[in-house]
Amino acid sequence: MIEYSAINLAFSQAGYSELDPDQTRHCKSPTLLSHCAAAKKHSGKMTVKIKKNQKCLILLFVVVIVCTVFWYYMKDLISSRFIAPDSVSYLIPSYLLQNPIRNSSFLSTPTYCPTTTFTKPQTSSTYVTITKEEWDSLLEELRWPSPATEITSPRNATDAKKCSFTVVNLMGDYIVGDIVNVSVVAKDSNGAPKTYGGDFFQAKLYNTELKASTFGSVVDHCNGTYTVSFALLWPGPARISIRLIHSSEAVQILSQQRERDPDKVFFYGYFEEGDQKETVMCNAMKSQGLNINNRSCCCEYPDLFTGEIWFCRRPASLPCSALVYHSMGGYQAKLSRMETEILGSSKDIVIPGDSPVINILSTGADIRETKRCVRGLDTPVPSGFFFQDRWSSKVCSMQAFPKDEMLRCLRDKEVHMMGDSTLRQWFEYIGRTLPALELIKRHTSEKSGPLLMVNAESNIFITWRAHGLPLRTTKTPMADLHFIANELNGLAGGKNSIIVFNLWAHFTTYPVHLFVQRVATIRMAVLSLLRRAPNTLVVIKSANTGYKDVYGSDWLSWQLDSALRAMFRGLPVVLIDVWQMTSCHYAHDDIHPPPVVIQNEVDLFLSFVCPQ
Repeated sequence: MIEYSAINLAFSQAGYSELDPDQTRHCKSPTLLSHCAAAKKHSGKMTVKIKKNQKCLILLFVVVIVCTVFWYYMKDLISSRFIAPDSVSYLIPSYLLQNPIRNSSFLSTPTYCPTTTFTKPQTSSTYVTITKEEWDSLLEELRWPSPATEITSPRNATDAKKCSFTVVNLMGDYIVGDIVNVSVVAKDSNGAPKTYGGDFFQAKLYNTELKASTFGSVVDHCNGTYTVSFALLWPGPARISIRLIHSSEAVQILSQQRERDPDKVFFYGYFEEGDQKETVMCNAMKSQGLNINNRSCCCEYPDLFTGEIWFCRRPASLPCSALVYHSMGGYQAKLSRMETEILGSSKDIVIPGDSPVINILSTGADIRETKRCVRGLDTPVPSGFFFQDRWSSKVCSMQAFPKDEMLRCLRDKEVHMMGDSTLRQWFEYIGRTLPALELIKRHTSEKSGPLLMVNAESNIFITWRAHGLPLRTTKTPMADLHFIANELNGLAGGKNSIIVFNLWAHFTTYPVHLFVQRVATIRMAVLSLLRRAPNTLVVIKSANTGYKDVYGSDWLSWQLDSALRAMFRGLPVVLIDVWQMTSCHYAHDDIHPPPVVIQNEVDLFLSFVCPQ
């Protein structure tokens, strides 16, 4: 036996507890080195007399240590497989490691504005396939001005009816291609000019008789004034409309609610085993609603590839493995009276102002875009305009696809759509336009899919399925809810394959980092698909306008859409910008746009599938 008494004596004198033989490894610690040395000097040369059975015990001890170390190493390796290694530079576009110049459809914010804050991910595992530099760059992309002082009364909030706008240096006539600037002054309910920015405006130039309109970009000067810019894109008269979607005070409430309360929207999990059934609350994050203070609060369902986890309250009598169905639960935002009043009083109101007719003369030149619709193109502001209810794209040469042309374009194509109900509208529109497509009855949910249309004669195969949890839907089998990244990993791709996805509407009630994690896994899967099948066409449908409350306002949608655009910018994919289309169209604002808008969205999509 090794003589431990002197070592324990030295440790005792140093104020440490007595060591057992397995703890002698602590002698390697610099803080204990001197005590170890003294102990060894006092004890003299150690002698070890190990018998045959003791060798077996030591060998067993070594095996246990090696297995433990191996387990921790594999645990770290498994989690790190989702983090982009430094050597794989294509996973992190170089523009994200710099301070990007914003080229978006939305507010441009000077650096001196006080801004909203974000909840940072609690663990490094949230940074799936992104670095800290990319996360910081995304936060820069999403910066938003916020009130400089605490709001104590709803009357401090921006009042749309007290705001005003004027055309800067108005002229009698303009020509197609000119730019018109408009100055906006924000005021509170007392009529006092605001001294800080952060109001969320949407602006359009329009002509009702011509069914013409285009999107206006807004610049926040952080002092209660804003500049709106319009490109004049059609000949004829035009008027200006500027709406206050949310006051800066309302935006602050939306931001705080997003970060602190993931249970605003909750879900149900249905557990079944034999004749026993239980329904419990579920969500995408551990939360108070899931009884997290209980040591055994939750059933956890991790996805092996994405690393994401779905959580449900632990059923009283059934095992976690008995989860069979999923559905929407309900809405339960916890708002104070003042928060409710601020959110309601400043929501989607057209502000008054000097709105003269903008008289636009034709130059005779054809302003339509002529370049082919290919992947990798930037989205300008404006990205196009409506005229006689037809969208003219400023991205590329957009075509119309009536029934015969659509059938020709989709011949021999395999189209996989994954996303929410606004993308399902594309699937349904194509099905209505092409009666030759047969909808296969698969006895799955009409709300979440998977859905399938085929035409054997033209060899067309089109699918749509929901993007996976979280999903506000009717009761649906859990087995039918697949993450987009997992679906992409199961596709071979190729020149006849088109992938279309969108993501945003079901994530508006969660902190941004949860959405970023989902997008990051999709980006990894897209890059993997393009490596093995470079000719695959990958199309991303942007968010559209229509949400106006704490569960999914346009501001919350804009934040997520901006993150998605940033994370795919510079990659060989297609972005269909429907935000600008839905923002400027005359139709009533709705999360599900009318058929005329969907037709233009699909025509732009097919222009990339079959470019001229």
